[in-house]
Amino acid sequence: MLKRFDAIDPTVRKESLYIASVTGILSLLLQAGFLVARHWDYTVLLGNLLGGVTAAGNFFLMGITVQKAVAKEKKPAADLMKFSQTVRLLLQLVVAVLGFALPCFNGYAVIIPLFFPRIGIMIRPFIKGKE
Repeated sequence: MLKRFDAIDPTVRKESLYIASVTGILSLLLQAGFLVARHWDYTVLLGNLLGGVTAAGNFFLMGITVQKAVAKEKKPAADLMKFSQTVRLLLQLVVAVLGFALPCFNGYAVIIPLFFPRIGIMIRPFIKGKE
């Protein structure tokens, strides 16, 4: 298992950890928002966990795919990226549908965290500028 972890590029690890951190922070803010709005219950927490793990996991899988694609020729790399994007998008769709279909999840709390990585990417230049 340690061998496999070492095979992950340090940049993929660093950026995935950053996205997971941003997702965690924004998830806490989401929980606070539901609490302040007096709409919080356990389904919000479960939905937020499902959406947040899916969002951070999706970003990590994208990083692993990019790492693998860099080692390939142009056409196989492009095919791998397209396939990965399709599978990851379908996974997010399944999670979103489950979030609204199953009563143990708050659907909105599932969907909102799926946008957290994008927010993390947008604010990254402002954070990186201070380093």
